[in-house]
Amino acid sequence: MTTGLLKPALYREAGSDADPAHPALLGGACGCGHVFFPMQNFGCERCGRTDLSPRALTGRGRLLASARVHLHAGKHRHAPFTVGSIALEDGPIVRTILVDDGVPFQAGDALTATLVDVHDADGNLRRDLRFQREA
Repeated sequence: MTTGLLKPALYREAGSDADPAHPALLGGACGCGHVFFPMQNFGCERCGRTDLSPRALTGRGRLLASARVHLHAGKHRHAPFTVGSIALEDGPIVRTILVDDGVPFQAGDALTATLVDVHDADGNLRRDLRFQREA
């Protein structure tokens, strides 16, 4: 039985207003218009202002680059897997694991966020965010 999200501070199951069908990433926005991920309160990367507000970011983007990992030092991360840099429609670039469907990834592929079942370090079943090719 799944017991919740692996990283609830970074994403939620409910989508954003712009993309309710896919999990939302929990980012933020500055009064200057800069959008970022993850949410933080240290100050805007662009202007330095501290009047930042939380914003649910869409789970849609385009693949910028990907790499296949064949050996990982973590005991709980089974290789091989593919990591990717995704430019979200909202602006930020995120790096995450991609759902491998057997077809090589190409820069420019349209991707959407999804939640998959994974085991945490204690062996509990959790839901973690991944990106997959848009259906």
